[in-house]
This record gives sequence, C-alpha cells and structure tokens, in this order.
Amino acid sequence: MANHLTHFDPFRDLASIDSLRNIDDFFRDMGFKHALKDFVRPSQIRIDVTESDQAYRVKAELPGFKLEEISVDIDGNRVSISAETKQENSETEGETMLRRERYVGQYFRSFSLGQDIDDAKSVAKYRDGVLELTLPKRKNSAVKKLIIGS
Repeated sequence: MANHLTHFDPFRDLASIDSLRNIDDFFRDMGFKHALKDFVRPSQIRIDVTESDQAYRVKAELPGFKLEEISVDIDGNRVSISAETKQENSETEGETMLRRERYVGQYFRSFSLGQDIDDAKSVAKYRDGVLELTLPKRKNSAVKKLIIGS
C-alpha cells in the first residue's frame, strides 16, 4: 500500500507574490465579473543589475512596448524607468469582452545605485522586449553607503 502523504503549509498562499488572485477569482465567480472585468493589477518591471569598475548594466523586462512608449530618467544615482501603454478598442459589433488581462496604464520602477551615473555617457538599447541600460559611473563620485538603524 502506497503512502500518499502531502505536506500541508497553511502559509503557502501568503508567501506567494500573487496571493490575492484567489480573492479576485472568488468575486468573479460570484457574478461580479462584469463589474471587475477591467480590474487587473499591473505587473512590476523586473530588472537585473550588474556592476563593473566602470559602469552598471541594467536589463529590464518591458515586453510589448514600442520604443517611444519607454522613458528612462537619471538623477545622480537614482534611475527611473517608465512605460505607458494605451487601451486599444478591440471589441467589434456583436462582441462582448469577457476577460481583459492585458494591463493598460503606466508601469514604473525606480531604484538607487551605489554611485552617481554619468548620464551624458549612458546608453540604452531596446530589443525583444528587454531594455538594456549601460550606466557609466561618474568620475570622482563618492560611493554612497546605506546606513540602517540609529
């Protein structure tokens, strides 16, 4: 006889990033789906950051955007990436939208790096839904350290 024991973790859903998804599904199943049809949480811009002696390299996932919809702002050591998408009207005569999961609006991500960036020498490339930034470190810039606690 096989032993079919499974480990029960009551906190598994709390640890998941999208733990409120089940609440959305509950309300949609209770007949509120038409009221909630346009309610979708935006996903965050995912980034990878690497550092060398001369520069930082940032790769940001921005699938489905056109180059002109993306903006990068650099202020000292602070980098802000934003992208905005507009809603397209895809319904035609006789059709009703049943579910809309593609987010319409603005995505935004801002973060600080350890040294100031030389924004005049920064380079951005966008290909296959990935924004790649090469952010040279500013010469004679002191390293900023984060001090936690008092």
